[in-house]
Amino acid sequence: MSSSYQLYRNTTLGHTLQESLDELIQIGQITPQLALKVLLQFDKAINTALASRVKNRVSFKGKLNTYRFCDNVWTFVLNKAEFKEVHEIAKVDKVKIVACDGKGAEK
Repeated sequence: MSSSYQLYRNTTLGHTLQESLDELIQIGQITPQLALKVLLQFDKAINTALASRVKNRVSFKGKLNTYRFCDNVWTFVLNKAEFKEVHEIAKVDKVKIVACDGKGAEK
């Protein structure tokens, strides 16, 4: 089993990949085992790519509504949050942030 986080399967790219794999399984082009291998490779590749290629820094602040730390994953819900990147500012009424230890995923 892969130690990469499966968090990005819940993105548009991850959903589209899963739908495509399900379709290929339904028409008999691939096995469910091969689809699982593809998803595990996707998990590893996207975690590696984001860790090594994304260099942007964003700061944020807001009113902490709830937080949780479980299985080395932090989840925060902020109200009236403000995100800053250099000269750009974005404000939202409510946001959920899920933060994983990227270094821990490389084991």
